[in-house]
Formats: sequence, C-alpha cells, structure tokens
Amino acid sequence: MVLRGARSLACTRFSFQLWAYVVMPEHVHVLVYPGDAAQQMSRFLQAVKEPPARKALRYLEANAPHWLSRLTVREGQRLRRRFWQPGGGYDRNITSVQTLRAMIEYIHANPVRRGLVTRTEDWEWSSARWYAPDCRRCNWK
Repeated sequence: MVLRGARSLACTRFSFQLWAYVVMPEHVHVLVYPGDAAQQMSRFLQAVKEPPARKALRYLEANAPHWLSRLTVREGQRLRRRFWQPGGGYDRNITSVQTLRAMIEYIHANPVRRGLVTRTEDWEWSSARWYAPDCRRCNWK
C-alpha cells in the first residue's frame, strides 16, 4: 500500500514514531510521536500525504476521471485538485497516558463504529492488531 511506504519513509527520515493508524474508505487517522522533531511536523505531513495523493490522482485520471471534478477547488485564479482536506489535519497534543490510550482506542474503533468489522483487529488497514493480546508480531508485550 502506498500509504505504508510513504509512512515508513517519512517516519525514518524525520525520526517520528508511528503509534496508531487506521485507513478508512474516505479518511485516515494517524497518531505519531514526533520526539525531538516536532518543529518539522509540516514537512513530515507533506512527506506522508503527498505520495499517496499523487498516486490516487493519477489513478483517477486514468480510471475514473468523473471523480476529478469533486476534488477540484478554485484558489484565486487557479484550479487545483485537492485529495486531502485543507490544513494540517486535526492535531492534538497528548499529555497523559489515559488520553493516549483513549486516542488509540478511538482511532482503532472507527471501522467498528461504521459497521465494517465487529472487532478492531479484524480491520486490515489498521494498527489495532499491534495492540491485540494475541498479536504474534507485536513488540508491545
């Protein structure tokens, strides 16, 4: 998946730690710990978001051009295709372990709340399995 490749490259390049994620049909949640690189957040987000956006737009151009009008916005005199919502996202500064756990649970529960799966760890495009008690490939135990 393109997002996983972009995420890995961005996390390595900027020394961020990925703590949780979920990819939904129309949105994405990502929880990262920036460590000492917090001042590079905007560059990190660009490195994560730009590659999948470019690939998705190329795919739509080739396979579903009728969708492109939904992604086209006017910025002054210029028309631009916007794959992501404007801005950096809904950033939160987490200052307690309880809040961190709640955010991770909220992220992982997205597919369950939508009725896409019955258990968080059943959603393939999520880090929920990392936290599951029977996870064999987790380093969290």
